[in-house]
Amino acid sequence: MTTHVKPAVGESPVVREFPEGLPIGEHWVEAPATEDVRFPYDGTLVARAPVGDTGLARQALDAAVAVREQVGRLPSHTRRAALLATHETIASRRADFERLLVLETGKPLVDCRVEVDRTLLTLLTAAEEVARLHGETVPLDLLPSGEGLLGFWTRKPIGVVVGISGFNYPLLLAAHKVAPSLAAGCPVIAKPAPQTPLATLWLVHLLREALRAAGAPQGAVQLVAGGPEVGVALTTDRRIGAVSFTGSAAVGHQIARDAAPTKVLLELGSNAALVVAADADLDAAADAVVRGGYYGSGQACISVQRVIVVDSVREEFVARLTERVAQVTVGDPRDPATRVSALIDKRSTERVCAWVEQAVEAGASLAAGGGVADGVIEPTVLVDVDRALPVWDEEVFGPVVAVRSVPDLDTALDLVNDSRYGLHASVYTSALDTAFAALDRLEVGGVVVNEVPGFRSDVMPYGGVKDSGAGREGPRFAIEELTVTRMAVIRPTAKKP
Repeated sequence: MTTHVKPAVGESPVVREFPEGLPIGEHWVEAPATEDVRFPYDGTLVARAPVGDTGLARQALDAAVAVREQVGRLPSHTRRAALLATHETIASRRADFERLLVLETGKPLVDCRVEVDRTLLTLLTAAEEVARLHGETVPLDLLPSGEGLLGFWTRKPIGVVVGISGFNYPLLLAAHKVAPSLAAGCPVIAKPAPQTPLATLWLVHLLREALRAAGAPQGAVQLVAGGPEVGVALTTDRRIGAVSFTGSAAVGHQIARDAAPTKVLLELGSNAALVVAADADLDAAADAVVRGGYYGSGQACISVQRVIVVDSVREEFVARLTERVAQVTVGDPRDPATRVSALIDKRSTERVCAWVEQAVEAGASLAAGGGVADGVIEPTVLVDVDRALPVWDEEVFGPVVAVRSVPDLDTALDLVNDSRYGLHASVYTSALDTAFAALDRLEVGGVVVNEVPGFRSDVMPYGGVKDSGAGREGPRFAIEELTVTRMAVIRPTAKKP
Protein backbone atom coordinates (compact mmCIF):
# COMPACT_ATOMS: atom_id res chain seq x y z
CA MET A 1 0.00 0.00 0.00
CA THR A 2 1.13 3.55 -0.71
CA THR A 3 1.92 5.49 2.46
CA HIS A 4 -0.11 8.65 3.11
CA VAL A 5 0.91 11.39 5.51
CA LYS A 6 -1.43 13.83 7.21
CA PRO A 7 -1.24 17.60 6.83
CA ALA A 8 1.28 19.45 8.94
CA VAL A 9 -0.04 21.75 11.66
CA GLY A 10 0.98 25.11 12.99
CA GLU A 11 1.84 26.68 9.64
CA SER A 12 2.14 30.46 9.88
CA PRO A 13 0.92 32.74 7.06
CA VAL A 14 3.30 33.76 4.31
CA VAL A 15 5.29 36.90 5.08
CA ARG A 16 5.47 39.23 2.10
CA GLU A 17 9.12 39.69 1.16
CA PHE A 18 8.74 42.24 -1.64
CA PRO A 19 6.80 45.48 -2.24
CA GLU A 20 3.20 45.72 -3.43
CA GLY A 21 2.54 45.90 -7.15
CA LEU A 22 4.80 44.93 -10.05
CA PRO A 23 8.48 45.84 -10.58
CA ILE A 24 8.41 47.93 -13.73
CA GLY A 25 11.01 50.49 -14.71
CA GLU A 26 12.78 51.95 -11.71
CA HIS A 27 9.82 51.50 -9.37
CA TRP A 28 7.06 49.17 -8.27
CA VAL A 29 3.80 50.17 -9.91
CA GLU A 30 0.26 49.42 -8.84
CA ALA A 31 -1.26 46.38 -10.53
CA PRO A 32 -4.76 46.68 -11.99
CA ALA A 33 -5.87 43.42 -10.36
CA THR A 34 -4.88 40.67 -7.98
CA GLU A 35 -5.37 36.92 -8.08
CA ASP A 36 -5.42 34.37 -5.28
CA VAL A 37 -2.50 31.98 -5.07
CA ARG A 38 -3.71 28.85 -3.30
CA PHE A 39 -1.88 25.89 -1.81
CA PRO A 40 -2.61 23.07 -4.28
CA TYR A 41 -2.71 20.45 -1.54
CA ASP A 42 -5.67 21.82 0.44
CA GLY A 43 -6.76 24.99 -1.37
CA THR A 44 -5.89 27.40 1.44
CA LEU A 45 -4.97 30.96 0.49
CA VAL A 46 -1.23 31.59 0.25
CA ALA A 47 -1.27 35.20 -0.95
CA ARG A 48 -2.96 37.62 -3.31
CA ALA A 49 -0.59 38.23 -6.18
CA PRO A 50 -0.52 41.25 -8.52
CA VAL A 51 -1.75 40.72 -12.06
CA GLY A 52 -0.68 42.97 -14.91
CA ASP A 53 -2.23 43.80 -18.26
CA THR A 54 -1.10 44.70 -21.77
CA GLY A 55 -0.67 48.33 -20.77
CA LEU A 56 1.86 47.41 -18.11
CA ALA A 57 3.54 45.03 -20.56
CA ARG A 58 4.07 47.93 -22.96
CA GLN A 59 5.28 50.11 -20.10
CA ALA A 60 7.86 47.46 -19.16
CA LEU A 61 8.98 47.17 -22.78
CA ASP A 62 9.41 50.93 -23.04
CA ALA A 63 11.48 50.94 -19.84
CA ALA A 64 13.64 48.03 -21.02
CA VAL A 65 14.33 49.66 -24.37
CA ALA A 66 15.20 52.93 -22.61
CA VAL A 67 17.95 51.27 -20.53
CA ARG A 68 19.15 48.82 -23.18
CA GLU A 69 22.33 50.68 -24.05
CA GLN A 70 23.10 51.49 -20.41
CA VAL A 71 22.68 47.86 -19.34
CA GLY A 72 24.75 46.68 -22.29
CA ARG A 73 27.59 48.90 -21.13
CA LEU A 74 27.48 47.88 -17.47
CA PRO A 75 30.97 46.89 -16.32
CA SER A 76 31.54 43.18 -15.87
CA HIS A 77 32.19 43.65 -12.16
CA THR A 78 28.78 45.31 -11.71
CA ARG A 79 26.84 42.51 -13.41
CA ARG A 80 28.85 39.90 -11.55
CA ALA A 81 28.37 41.65 -8.19
CA ALA A 82 24.58 41.84 -8.62
CA LEU A 83 24.35 38.12 -9.36
CA LEU A 84 26.63 37.18 -6.47
CA ALA A 85 24.72 39.39 -4.03
CA THR A 86 21.45 37.76 -5.05
CA HIS A 87 23.02 34.33 -4.64
CA GLU A 88 24.18 35.26 -1.15
CA THR A 89 20.76 36.54 -0.07
CA ILE A 90 18.88 33.50 -1.35
CA ALA A 91 21.40 31.21 0.34
CA SER A 92 20.79 33.02 3.64
CA ARG A 93 17.00 32.72 3.22
CA ARG A 94 16.86 29.29 1.63
CA ALA A 95 14.43 27.83 4.18
CA ASP A 96 11.97 30.66 3.49
CA PHE A 97 12.26 30.12 -0.26
CA GLU A 98 11.75 26.38 0.18
CA ARG A 99 8.61 26.93 2.22
CA LEU A 100 7.20 29.46 -0.25
CA LEU A 101 7.83 27.07 -3.14
CA VAL A 102 6.01 24.26 -1.34
CA LEU A 103 3.00 26.48 -0.73
CA GLU A 104 2.64 27.97 -4.18
CA THR A 105 3.53 24.88 -6.24
CA GLY A 106 2.37 22.06 -3.97
CA LYS A 107 5.60 20.17 -4.73
CA PRO A 108 7.10 18.02 -1.99
CA LEU A 109 9.60 19.79 0.24
CA VAL A 110 12.41 17.51 -0.92
CA ASP A 111 11.96 18.73 -4.50
CA CYS A 112 11.74 22.38 -3.45
CA ARG A 113 15.06 22.00 -1.65
CA VAL A 114 16.61 20.74 -4.87
CA GLU A 115 15.07 23.68 -6.74
CA VAL A 116 16.74 26.17 -4.40
CA ASP A 117 20.07 24.33 -4.71
CA ARG A 118 19.90 24.52 -8.49
CA THR A 119 18.86 28.17 -8.43
CA LEU A 120 21.90 29.01 -6.34
CA LEU A 121 24.14 27.13 -8.78
CA THR A 122 22.55 28.97 -11.71
CA LEU A 123 23.19 32.38 -10.16
CA LEU A 124 26.75 31.49 -9.20
CA THR A 125 27.58 30.02 -12.60
CA ALA A 126 26.07 33.00 -14.43
CA ALA A 127 28.21 35.33 -12.30
CA GLU A 128 31.32 33.31 -13.16
CA GLU A 129 30.48 33.30 -16.86
CA VAL A 130 30.59 37.10 -16.94
CA ALA A 131 34.38 36.75 -16.88
CA ARG A 132 34.29 34.42 -19.90
CA LEU A 133 32.47 36.71 -22.32
CA HIS A 134 35.22 37.27 -24.82
CA GLY A 135 36.02 36.85 -28.49
CA GLU A 136 38.86 35.62 -30.68
CA THR A 137 41.22 36.82 -33.32
CA VAL A 138 40.65 35.63 -36.88
CA PRO A 139 43.40 35.01 -39.51
CA LEU A 140 42.18 37.12 -42.40
CA ASP A 141 45.24 36.56 -44.57
CA LEU A 142 44.22 33.09 -45.73
CA LEU A 143 43.60 34.85 -49.03
CA PRO A 144 45.99 37.42 -50.49
CA SER A 145 43.28 40.10 -50.24
CA GLY A 146 43.43 39.79 -46.45
CA GLU A 147 47.11 40.50 -46.10
CA GLY A 148 47.79 43.26 -43.62
CA LEU A 149 44.29 43.10 -42.11
CA LEU A 150 43.58 42.59 -38.42
CA GLY A 151 40.45 40.61 -37.57
CA PHE A 152 38.72 39.76 -34.33
CA TRP A 153 35.22 39.26 -33.01
CA THR A 154 33.54 40.13 -29.75
CA ARG A 155 30.19 39.28 -28.18
CA LYS A 156 27.49 41.92 -27.77
CA PRO A 157 24.14 41.70 -25.94
CA ILE A 158 21.26 40.65 -28.17
CA GLY A 159 18.99 43.30 -26.64
CA VAL A 160 15.85 43.12 -24.53
CA VAL A 161 14.98 39.57 -23.42
CA VAL A 162 11.51 38.34 -22.52
CA GLY A 163 11.67 35.31 -20.20
CA ILE A 164 8.51 33.25 -19.73
CA SER A 165 8.65 30.39 -17.23
CA GLY A 166 6.43 27.49 -16.22
CA PHE A 167 4.62 26.79 -12.96
CA ASN A 168 6.50 23.67 -11.93
CA TYR A 169 9.86 25.26 -11.04
CA PRO A 170 9.06 28.98 -10.73
CA LEU A 171 12.26 30.05 -8.96
CA LEU A 172 14.68 27.93 -10.99
CA LEU A 173 13.12 28.54 -14.39
CA ALA A 174 13.01 32.28 -13.77
CA ALA A 175 16.68 32.17 -12.76
CA HIS A 176 17.43 30.35 -16.03
CA LYS A 177 16.01 33.39 -17.84
CA VAL A 178 17.09 36.41 -15.81
CA ALA A 179 20.58 35.38 -14.64
CA PRO A 180 22.08 34.70 -18.11
CA SER A 181 20.32 37.79 -19.49
CA LEU A 182 21.86 40.05 -16.87
CA ALA A 183 25.25 38.35 -17.25
CA ALA A 184 25.10 39.00 -21.00
CA GLY A 185 24.19 42.66 -20.51
CA CYS A 186 20.56 42.32 -21.63
CA PRO A 187 17.59 43.97 -19.91
CA VAL A 188 15.10 41.21 -19.13
CA ILE A 189 11.35 41.13 -18.50
CA ALA A 190 10.18 38.06 -16.61
CA LYS A 191 6.68 36.68 -16.96
CA PRO A 192 5.91 33.94 -14.41
CA ALA A 193 3.15 31.38 -14.74
CA PRO A 194 -0.13 32.80 -13.38
CA GLN A 195 -0.38 29.99 -10.80
CA THR A 196 3.08 30.57 -9.28
CA PRO A 197 4.29 34.19 -9.38
CA LEU A 198 5.51 34.63 -5.80
CA ALA A 199 8.99 33.10 -5.79
CA THR A 200 9.74 34.80 -9.11
CA LEU A 201 8.64 38.17 -7.72
CA TRP A 202 10.97 37.70 -4.77
CA LEU A 203 13.88 36.73 -7.01
CA VAL A 204 13.35 39.77 -9.24
CA HIS A 205 13.11 42.02 -6.18
CA LEU A 206 16.44 40.76 -4.86
CA LEU A 207 18.13 41.25 -8.22
CA ARG A 208 16.78 44.79 -8.49
CA GLU A 209 17.98 45.60 -4.99
CA ALA A 210 21.42 44.24 -5.85
CA LEU A 211 21.50 46.34 -9.02
CA ARG A 212 20.48 49.45 -7.09
CA ALA A 213 23.23 48.85 -4.54
CA ALA A 214 25.72 48.52 -7.40
CA GLY A 215 24.59 51.79 -8.98
CA ALA A 216 22.90 50.10 -11.93
CA PRO A 217 19.36 50.67 -13.22
CA GLN A 218 16.73 48.52 -11.54
CA GLY A 219 14.87 48.50 -14.84
CA ALA A 220 17.42 45.98 -16.07
CA VAL A 221 15.20 43.33 -14.47
CA GLN A 222 11.41 43.69 -14.54
CA LEU A 223 8.38 41.45 -14.11
CA VAL A 224 4.89 41.54 -15.56
CA ALA A 225 2.44 38.91 -14.34
CA GLY A 226 -0.73 38.06 -16.20
CA GLY A 227 -2.41 35.81 -18.67
CA PRO A 228 -1.78 34.95 -22.34
CA GLU A 229 -2.58 38.48 -23.51
CA VAL A 230 0.39 39.80 -21.50
CA GLY A 231 2.63 37.18 -23.06
CA VAL A 232 1.48 38.10 -26.55
CA ALA A 233 2.14 41.80 -25.91
CA LEU A 234 5.65 41.04 -24.68
CA THR A 235 6.71 38.52 -27.31
CA THR A 236 5.36 40.25 -30.43
CA ASP A 237 7.03 43.60 -29.85
CA ARG A 238 9.61 44.09 -32.59
CA ARG A 239 11.96 45.95 -30.24
CA ILE A 240 12.94 42.84 -28.28
CA GLY A 241 16.03 40.80 -29.08
CA ALA A 242 14.99 37.35 -27.87
CA VAL A 243 12.26 35.35 -26.19
CA SER A 244 13.19 32.53 -23.81
CA PHE A 245 10.19 30.30 -23.06
CA THR A 246 9.71 27.22 -20.92
CA GLY A 247 6.35 25.49 -21.19
CA SER A 248 4.17 23.37 -23.41
CA ALA A 249 4.99 22.59 -27.02
CA ALA A 250 1.72 24.07 -28.29
CA VAL A 251 2.31 27.43 -26.62
CA GLY A 252 6.00 27.46 -27.54
CA HIS A 253 5.25 26.87 -31.21
CA GLN A 254 2.66 29.64 -31.19
CA ILE A 255 5.16 32.04 -29.62
CA ALA A 256 7.74 31.15 -32.28
CA ARG A 257 5.26 31.86 -35.06
CA ASP A 258 4.01 35.11 -33.56
CA ALA A 259 7.46 36.41 -32.58
CA ALA A 260 9.19 35.74 -35.92
CA PRO A 261 11.74 36.92 -36.94
CA THR A 262 12.79 37.55 -33.33
CA LYS A 263 15.08 34.86 -31.92
CA VAL A 264 13.16 32.36 -29.78
CA LEU A 265 14.65 29.85 -27.34
CA LEU A 266 12.22 27.06 -26.50
CA GLU A 267 12.49 24.55 -23.68
CA LEU A 268 9.34 22.51 -24.21
CA GLY A 269 7.76 19.27 -23.13
CA SER A 270 8.64 15.63 -23.58
CA ASN A 271 7.66 12.08 -22.70
CA ALA A 272 11.08 10.96 -21.55
CA ALA A 273 11.99 7.32 -22.13
CA LEU A 274 14.10 4.98 -20.03
CA VAL A 275 15.35 1.81 -21.72
CA VAL A 276 16.08 -1.30 -19.65
CA ALA A 277 18.47 -3.54 -21.60
CA ALA A 278 18.74 -7.27 -20.99
CA ASP A 279 22.05 -6.79 -19.17
CA ALA A 280 20.85 -3.91 -16.97
CA ASP A 281 21.14 -3.78 -13.20
CA LEU A 282 17.42 -4.26 -12.61
CA ASP A 283 17.46 -2.96 -9.06
CA ALA A 284 19.19 0.23 -10.16
CA ALA A 285 16.81 0.62 -13.11
CA ALA A 286 13.72 0.13 -10.93
CA ASP A 287 15.06 2.64 -8.41
CA ALA A 288 15.64 5.09 -11.26
CA VAL A 289 12.09 4.80 -12.57
CA VAL A 290 10.70 5.55 -9.11
CA ARG A 291 13.17 8.36 -8.48
CA GLY A 292 12.80 9.83 -11.95
CA GLY A 293 9.12 9.19 -12.56
CA TYR A 294 7.59 10.70 -9.45
CA TYR A 295 9.79 13.61 -8.36
CA GLY A 296 7.88 16.86 -8.39
CA SER A 297 4.77 14.63 -8.42
CA GLY A 298 5.65 13.88 -12.03
CA GLN A 299 5.35 17.54 -13.06
CA ALA A 300 8.69 17.79 -14.84
CA CYS A 301 9.46 17.81 -18.54
CA ILE A 302 12.11 15.09 -18.17
CA SER A 303 10.43 12.89 -15.58
CA VAL A 304 10.41 9.22 -16.59
CA GLN A 305 7.22 8.52 -18.51
CA ARG A 306 7.94 5.75 -21.03
CA VAL A 307 9.79 2.68 -19.77
CA ILE A 308 10.87 0.31 -22.54
CA VAL A 309 12.05 -3.09 -21.29
CA VAL A 310 13.62 -5.93 -23.24
CA ASP A 311 11.33 -8.99 -23.07
CA SER A 312 13.81 -11.30 -21.36
CA VAL A 313 13.81 -9.18 -18.16
CA ARG A 314 10.27 -7.81 -18.32
CA GLU A 315 8.61 -9.85 -15.57
CA GLU A 316 11.45 -9.51 -13.11
CA PHE A 317 11.77 -5.78 -13.74
CA VAL A 318 8.05 -5.04 -13.37
CA ALA A 319 7.98 -7.00 -10.11
CA ARG A 320 10.87 -4.99 -8.68
CA LEU A 321 9.35 -1.75 -9.89
CA THR A 322 5.92 -2.32 -8.34
CA GLU A 323 7.53 -3.36 -5.06
CA ARG A 324 9.33 -0.03 -4.89
CA VAL A 325 6.34 2.07 -5.97
CA ALA A 326 4.40 0.71 -3.01
CA GLN A 327 6.94 2.34 -0.68
CA VAL A 328 6.51 5.87 -2.08
CA THR A 329 5.08 8.25 0.51
CA VAL A 330 2.10 10.29 -0.66
CA GLY A 331 0.44 13.24 1.03
CA ASP A 332 1.18 16.67 2.47
CA PRO A 333 4.11 18.22 0.58
CA ARG A 334 5.30 20.02 3.71
CA ASP A 335 6.27 16.70 5.28
CA PRO A 336 9.93 15.86 4.51
CA ALA A 337 8.97 12.21 3.90
CA THR A 338 6.48 13.00 1.12
CA ARG A 339 7.49 12.20 -2.44
CA VAL A 340 4.18 12.64 -4.31
CA SER A 341 1.53 15.25 -3.59
CA ALA A 342 -1.25 17.18 -5.32
CA LEU A 343 -0.84 18.46 -8.85
CA ILE A 344 -0.95 22.18 -9.52
CA ASP A 345 -4.75 22.29 -9.88
CA LYS A 346 -7.87 20.18 -10.08
CA ARG A 347 -8.05 20.37 -13.85
CA SER A 348 -4.60 18.79 -14.18
CA THR A 349 -5.60 16.01 -11.78
CA GLU A 350 -8.75 15.29 -13.76
CA ARG A 351 -6.84 15.19 -17.05
CA VAL A 352 -4.21 12.74 -15.78
CA CYS A 353 -6.88 10.49 -14.27
CA ALA A 354 -8.80 10.52 -17.56
CA TRP A 355 -5.67 9.50 -19.48
CA VAL A 356 -5.04 6.61 -17.08
CA GLU A 357 -8.65 5.46 -17.33
CA GLN A 358 -8.49 5.66 -21.13
CA ALA A 359 -5.36 3.49 -21.17
CA VAL A 360 -6.95 0.83 -18.94
CA GLU A 361 -10.08 0.77 -21.09
CA ALA A 362 -7.84 0.24 -24.14
CA GLY A 363 -6.22 -2.82 -22.57
CA ALA A 364 -3.38 -1.60 -20.35
CA SER A 365 -3.10 -3.14 -16.90
CA LEU A 366 -2.54 -1.28 -13.65
CA ALA A 367 0.52 -2.70 -11.93
CA ALA A 368 0.40 -0.03 -9.22
CA GLY A 369 -1.66 2.98 -8.19
CA GLY A 370 -4.35 4.43 -10.37
CA GLY A 371 -6.41 5.83 -7.53
CA VAL A 372 -6.83 9.26 -5.95
CA ALA A 373 -6.72 9.84 -2.20
CA ASP A 374 -7.35 13.27 -0.64
CA GLY A 375 -6.94 14.84 -4.07
CA VAL A 376 -3.54 13.21 -4.69
CA ILE A 377 -3.00 10.75 -7.55
CA GLU A 378 -1.25 7.64 -6.31
CA PRO A 379 2.05 6.77 -8.02
CA THR A 380 0.83 4.80 -11.00
CA VAL A 381 2.42 2.13 -13.21
CA LEU A 382 0.65 1.10 -16.40
CA VAL A 383 1.84 -1.98 -18.31
CA ASP A 384 1.29 -2.72 -22.01
CA VAL A 385 0.07 0.74 -22.90
CA ASP A 386 -1.09 1.25 -26.47
CA ARG A 387 1.38 3.49 -28.31
CA ALA A 388 -1.41 5.62 -29.80
CA LEU A 389 -2.72 6.82 -26.42
CA PRO A 390 -1.93 10.20 -24.82
CA VAL A 391 -0.44 8.59 -21.71
CA TRP A 392 2.29 7.20 -23.99
CA ASP A 393 2.41 9.64 -26.89
CA GLU A 394 1.97 12.96 -25.08
CA GLU A 395 3.39 14.54 -21.93
CA VAL A 396 1.42 13.27 -18.94
CA PHE A 397 2.87 15.74 -16.39
CA GLY A 398 1.71 13.64 -13.46
CA PRO A 399 2.86 10.65 -11.34
CA VAL A 400 2.27 8.05 -14.08
CA VAL A 401 4.79 5.68 -15.69
CA ALA A 402 3.91 3.56 -18.73
CA VAL A 403 5.78 0.29 -19.43
CA ARG A 404 6.10 -1.60 -22.69
CA SER A 405 8.32 -4.55 -23.56
CA VAL A 406 10.17 -5.15 -26.82
CA PRO A 407 12.12 -8.12 -28.21
CA ASP A 408 15.55 -6.48 -28.38
CA LEU A 409 17.62 -3.35 -27.93
CA ASP A 410 17.33 -2.20 -31.54
CA THR A 411 13.55 -2.18 -31.25
CA ALA A 412 13.81 -0.32 -27.95
CA LEU A 413 15.90 2.46 -29.44
CA ASP A 414 13.53 2.74 -32.40
CA LEU A 415 10.60 3.02 -30.00
CA VAL A 416 12.30 5.83 -28.08
CA ASN A 417 12.66 7.73 -31.36
CA ASP A 418 9.06 7.04 -32.36
CA SER A 419 7.88 10.26 -30.73
CA ARG A 420 7.44 13.88 -31.72
CA TYR A 421 9.43 14.78 -28.61
CA GLY A 422 13.17 14.57 -28.01
CA LEU A 423 14.40 16.14 -24.78
CA HIS A 424 16.30 13.54 -22.72
CA ALA A 425 16.34 9.75 -22.67
CA SER A 426 18.28 7.17 -20.70
CA VAL A 427 19.42 3.58 -21.03
CA TYR A 428 20.34 1.11 -18.29
CA THR A 429 22.98 -1.37 -19.40
CA SER A 430 26.26 -2.94 -18.32
CA ALA A 431 27.62 -3.04 -21.89
CA LEU A 432 29.70 -0.21 -23.30
CA ASP A 433 28.62 -0.94 -26.88
CA THR A 434 24.97 -0.60 -25.84
CA ALA A 435 25.70 2.76 -24.21
CA PHE A 436 27.42 4.05 -27.33
CA ALA A 437 24.65 2.72 -29.56
CA ALA A 438 22.18 4.78 -27.52
CA LEU A 439 24.42 7.85 -27.71
CA ASP A 440 24.66 7.45 -31.47
CA ARG A 441 21.06 6.63 -32.33
CA LEU A 442 18.72 8.35 -29.88
CA GLU A 443 17.18 11.52 -31.32
CA VAL A 444 17.18 13.62 -28.16
CA GLY A 445 19.00 16.58 -26.67
CA GLY A 446 20.67 14.45 -24.01
CA VAL A 447 21.41 10.73 -23.54
CA VAL A 448 21.98 9.55 -19.97
CA VAL A 449 23.50 6.14 -19.27
CA ASN A 450 22.68 4.36 -15.99
CA GLU A 451 20.94 7.42 -14.53
CA VAL A 452 17.49 8.97 -14.83
CA PRO A 453 16.76 11.02 -17.97
CA GLY A 454 15.89 13.81 -15.56
CA PHE A 455 19.48 14.06 -14.38
CA ARG A 456 20.50 17.61 -15.09
CA SER A 457 23.28 19.87 -13.99
CA ASP A 458 22.82 23.57 -14.51
CA VAL A 459 26.33 23.81 -15.96
CA MET A 460 25.61 21.60 -18.97
CA PRO A 461 23.85 22.50 -22.24
CA TYR A 462 20.20 21.60 -21.80
CA GLY A 463 17.50 21.48 -24.43
CA GLY A 464 15.78 19.26 -26.93
CA VAL A 465 15.12 18.48 -30.56
CA LYS A 466 11.93 17.98 -32.58
CA ASP A 467 8.90 19.27 -30.63
CA SER A 468 10.92 19.52 -27.42
CA GLY A 469 12.36 22.86 -28.42
CA ALA A 470 15.28 24.81 -29.81
CA GLY A 471 18.29 26.45 -28.20
CA ARG A 472 20.09 25.50 -25.02
CA GLU A 473 19.93 26.52 -21.37
CA GLY A 474 22.58 26.45 -18.68
CA PRO A 475 24.24 29.82 -17.96
CA ARG A 476 27.22 29.41 -20.28
CA PHE A 477 25.13 28.26 -23.21
CA ALA A 478 22.22 30.62 -22.57
CA ILE A 479 24.62 33.57 -22.47
CA GLU A 480 25.91 32.54 -25.89
CA GLU A 481 22.31 32.38 -27.13
CA LEU A 482 21.64 35.88 -25.75
CA THR A 483 24.67 37.50 -27.35
CA VAL A 484 25.64 38.08 -30.96
CA THR A 485 29.10 38.10 -32.47
CA ARG A 486 30.38 41.36 -33.87
CA MET A 487 33.22 41.02 -36.33
CA ALA A 488 35.92 43.67 -36.58
CA VAL A 489 38.07 43.99 -39.69
CA ILE A 490 40.81 46.62 -39.52
CA ARG A 491 43.39 47.70 -42.04
CA PRO A 492 45.95 49.67 -40.05
CA THR A 493 46.80 52.99 -41.62
CA ALA A 494 49.96 52.63 -43.64
CA LYS A 495 52.84 54.77 -42.45
CA LYS A 496 53.81 57.56 -44.78
CA PRO A 497 57.37 57.31 -46.11
